[in-house]
Amino acid sequence: MCVVDDDAAVGRSLCRLIRSVGLDAIAFPSAQAFLDHPPHDGPACVLLDVRMPGLGGLDLQARLAERKQTLPIIFITGHGNVPTSVRAMKSGAVDFLQKPFNDDEVLAAVQRALAMSRHGRSDSAVRTEVERRLSILTPRERQVFELVVKGLLNKQIAGELGAAEKTIKIHRGRVMQKMQANSVADLVRMAERVGLSKGIGTTTKAP
Repeated sequence: MCVVDDDAAVGRSLCRLIRSVGLDAIAFPSAQAFLDHPPHDGPACVLLDVRMPGLGGLDLQARLAERKQTLPIIFITGHGNVPTSVRAMKSGAVDFLQKPFNDDEVLAAVQRALAMSRHGRSDSAVRTEVERRLSILTPRERQVFELVVKGLLNKQIAGELGAAEKTIKIHRGRVMQKMQANSVADLVRMAERVGLSKGIGTTTKAP
């Protein structure tokens, strides 16, 4: 749990509150100080002040997006306005808390953000594993995988690829083994995990 606020007193207060419920917390006096710190390894979120000298909260949100660091962000501010809050939420903020806020409000937002972080890390781990399995398929096995996911039968895949149906059965068996799938439904779910269920193009027949 990270608190980014140029007001040291606010940073200390929020860290004490977060630690009071058994969570780790660290305060940063600026957005740049946060960016310079090594990324946290584990579920995490950021309590982020909107207005700070130098990089503001929305600037930091944009920088994290550029780095593909999908940390859930809870914005805090004493100068909130509707356009700012809308922009923050559209960019993926979990919540937008206006000072003065109460402890329960902050802790509830933190718990929501950490739950999102845990879920996101779990999804990311699954996606990485599916991508690893895909990477060990041969080019022909990858073609068979994509056509199976599209719903084609072995005979249809053989026609698409200009191969014997018996050969396709062998490739399909290897795909199931390498992808550690027990059914076609498993393959479809894996394709969805890595965004392959949509946009799989047509496969050119082999010469």
